[in-house]
This record gives sequence, structure tokens and C-alpha cells, in this order.
Amino acid sequence: MSLSTALSLGQTALELGLICSLTVLALFLSYSMLNVCDLSTDGCFTLGASVGAVVAIAGHPFLSLPAAMLAGMLSGFITAVLQTRMGIDSLLAGIIVNTGLYSVNIAVMGGSSLLNMNKVDTVFSAVKDALKDTPLEGKHILVVSLIAVALVVLFLTLFLNTRLGLAIRATGNNPDMVRSSSINPIFTTTVGLCVANAFTGLSGCLLAQSQKSADINIGTGMVTIALASLLIGSTFMGRGSICRRAVGVVIGSFVFRLVYTIALRFNMPAFMLKLVSSVIVILAISGPYLKSQWPMIRRRLQRTKQGGK
Repeated sequence: MSLSTALSLGQTALELGLICSLTVLALFLSYSMLNVCDLSTDGCFTLGASVGAVVAIAGHPFLSLPAAMLAGMLSGFITAVLQTRMGIDSLLAGIIVNTGLYSVNIAVMGGSSLLNMNKVDTVFSAVKDALKDTPLEGKHILVVSLIAVALVVLFLTLFLNTRLGLAIRATGNNPDMVRSSSINPIFTTTVGLCVANAFTGLSGCLLAQSQKSADINIGTGMVTIALASLLIGSTFMGRGSICRRAVGVVIGSFVFRLVYTIALRFNMPAFMLKLVSSVIVILAISGPYLKSQWPMIRRRLQRTKQGGK
């Protein structure tokens, strides 16, 4: 593999990793901070992609970003209402919303399962024109993705250290204590899920515009990818400040996409990539446990070996 090919693969993995890291940051907020496993991520990601595509096709590429985030917030609000007001388990609420969003996304796309944006102005095409004849020419996807991720990381760092942010973190740690402290866990859960799903919608919007198309299946498996990236990122940065952990999440997303890119480079069939995702999740989850158990396993192996002699 030549150096230019390796750099090209690295740039592709970095671009996709940055865009998808917005979804991972959303899961960082809902799963790590709020302790809610939101399984509506796949449908919300597609909702952001479809809403963003429709608004961009209507001639408003920059307006598509807040529109996609608003759609994601609405999805998060519905998920939160099902959990907090209707007594539905968080896992089941996510599955219900994800199932319903399939029909909603088809309706948003005008009854079609695919929207083509080849001849449509997008955020990336606008930035591409602005970067023409500069050292960053041809890096428009990377520039837009970096700006979006930097803004989200900055927002999370500031937001989660406010009184409301601390209340959200406390709700994830101990909702009973939060309730006894006169903080409404229903409100904090709702705000947390709305903010998290806004990031997921933004991620879907950016991916659709970077690929110049929005497909009904664009968000399939995103919750698995985001969970794997989140766990990989936590092994890189471990515990620490919110900013440190958020940066670790972004690194985890890049590493995950790099593994994907390398697998495709070695001609792995596309249908095997979901299995790769599952294996990465298993390794990321079980890794710390196996590491802690390794001394005991090694002692058992040594005793077995000595007994055999």
C-alpha cells in the first residue's frame, strides 16, 4: 500500500469518524451521563438525514442543519415522554419510537425511500467553493466535520458543568437522590434526551449531505456503531473531565471507522461489516473484565500445567 493510498484511507476514515462521532457524543450524553439506553438512535439518525435532505433540496442548505436538530429533539422528546409520563421501559420506548420513525421518515421523503442530492447545493458544496484556491482545497468535508464536532464538544463541556447539566449527571447516577433534592428527574431526562437526539439528527444530516443522498436505511446499525465507538473511546481516555472524555469518544469513532476502512480495503464482503461491528462491541465491553480476570486465569493455567507434569 502506497503512502498516498494510506493517507487517502486515513482521511476517509477521519471524515466519516468525525461525522458519526456526533451520534457517539449523543450516546455519551444519554447513555454515559443520563444512564438511558436510547434505542431510537437508528431512526433518529435517518430522520435527521431525511429532514436535512428535504430542506437542502428546497434550497436552504444551512437551514437544514437546525431543521435536522429540531427534528431530532422532537424524537428525543417523544422517547422521553414514553419513559417518564407513560411508564414505558426505556429500552422498549426506544424500540417503539424507532419503529414508528420508519414510517415518519418515508413520509418526510415524500413516500420515497431515497432522495438524490447530486445537483443540490449542500453545506459541503458551499464550503468547497469558499476553500477554493486555499491550502484546504478539497478538504471541505473534513473542515465542516471538524467545526461541527468542535462546537458540540465545547457545548457539552460547558453544558454538563452548568446547574442543569450537573442535575442531568446526578439523575443518571442516582435518580432517588435527585428527587429528594427537589430536582425533577422527569425534566432532566427529557432535556437530556432532547439534546442528545439533536446531535444524532445533526449527524444524520451531515452524513446525507456528504454522500449526496438520503436513504431510508442510512441509520441502520448506528446504535451499535455508536456504542462500540463510545466504549473504544473510554478505553483511550478513561475517566476524567467531560472534555477529556468527549475527545476520547471522538477518537473512538475514528478508530472504529478506521477498522471499517481497513476491512473494506482487504476486500471483506460488505455483509460482513455488521459482524465486525458486533465483534468490536464484544471486545470493547468484555476487555476490561477479561483484563481484571487475567491474573487469576494465568494462575489457573500455571496450576494446570504443573499438575500435568
